[in-house]
Amino acid sequence: MKKNIAATDLPRLSDIGTDLLQITTCQRVRTLSIPVIACLAYWLFACYGYWVFAVLSLVVMSFVTYGSTSHDLVHHNLGLKRSTNEFFLLLIEAISLRSGHAYQVVHLNHHARFPHEDDIEADASRMSFLRAILEGFVFQFRIYIWALRNPRGRLNWIIAEGVIVFSLILGAMIASLYTIIPIIYVGLMIAGSWIIPLITAYIPHVPQETDTAHQTRLFRGILFRLIAFDHLYHLEHHLYPNVPHQNWHRLAQRLDPWFEKIGLQSIRFWF
Repeated sequence: MKKNIAATDLPRLSDIGTDLLQITTCQRVRTLSIPVIACLAYWLFACYGYWVFAVLSLVVMSFVTYGSTSHDLVHHNLGLKRSTNEFFLLLIEAISLRSGHAYQVVHLNHHARFPHEDDIEADASRMSFLRAILEGFVFQFRIYIWALRNPRGRLNWIIAEGVIVFSLILGAMIASLYTIIPIIYVGLMIAGSWIIPLITAYIPHVPQETDTAHQTRLFRGILFRLIAFDHLYHLEHHLYPNVPHQNWHRLAQRLDPWFEKIGLQSIRFWF
């Protein structure tokens, strides 16, 4: 018999270990630099005609931005000064052709409101598989418009980022008269954002459940760790959003006894 879990049943982070909130300077620098390095690598490889490596560079960039670097910046989990955090959120999402502060507004609303209908980020979790796939084509436009209407004090950032992204895309279109490299960059980055609703909403969430511990799926196993590069800890993140992504695996290990105690079943694929 499934047990409903109240918020008061959740272990306190002070009991699990506040060391999970800390990251090293090396981890911080690596987290911020990988998206920029991947972006520069695309231009270098593309200019020399190494298109396989150029495409792979943007695959890496797409993965580490929305899923970890930008995500940590959205939650202010990297221990940066506020102004520095805001700058990097703008920069890293702008080169990914997205609005960082629109992402922030929508994602923080997701944490506050899931699974309510006004949680636009989780809309795909209430859709069919095919509809969640199609959602990817309009997702960035939808969350940008939603953030403009619900800016939560970030309107100037959101407008500025929209102008920057539009200018980058327009510049790539104009530059296509001379070289295809910028427009291919735009196409690949937009394509990289297409899968976001499927990966971040449809797969991990179970909105029809009644409590936090069951509304997000629990994934375990070596294969899932390898496939997701240790990023498939969505439930753990929902429970403790202030823990940076570098510590998600350790957080999961410390929560496993509690998950077992409440009878929460994990999803495994082979091993």
